[in-house]
Amino acid sequence: MSQIHVSTTINGDPVEYLCEPDETLLDVLRDRLGLTGSKEGCGSGDCGACSVTVDGRLVCSCLMLGAEADGKQVGTIEGLAEGENLHPLQRKFLEHAALQCGVCTPGFLVAAKSLLERNSDPTETEVRYWLAGNLCRCTGYDKIVRAVLDTAHDMKGA
Repeated sequence: MSQIHVSTTINGDPVEYLCEPDETLLDVLRDRLGLTGSKEGCGSGDCGACSVTVDGRLVCSCLMLGAEADGKQVGTIEGLAEGENLHPLQRKFLEHAALQCGVCTPGFLVAAKSLLERNSDPTETEVRYWLAGNLCRCTGYDKIVRAVLDTAHDMKGA
């Protein structure tokens, strides 16, 4: 098979790459571009560890082909912090001890950021619903939900 040339924007930066027609966006991000924050937990879109945004829409990058990112805006966990300045969600995850092994954390953070961009004052039920596509095998979900709600509270007050 011949490789496909893709021009896209990742975390605000223009990026070009070559990929195989059947190569997932997750594999492109990790293996071709060195953006290893997104994790492969299941390879079937069930766990959310590989969550990214594409044109503002939350997607599992293990289910999307790398070639499909052509002309799109992709957001990954690497784009959350601004240099050394952590995103408020990242700070709250640390503050609330909302992570343990870290495999699911990037997906949760990307999904939570996507939620807060759409709904700056979610209820606990809305947070739990929005994050339902992300699985954690270590922490349980209460600390994660509390970190998201606390971030929303702080951002609303700012």
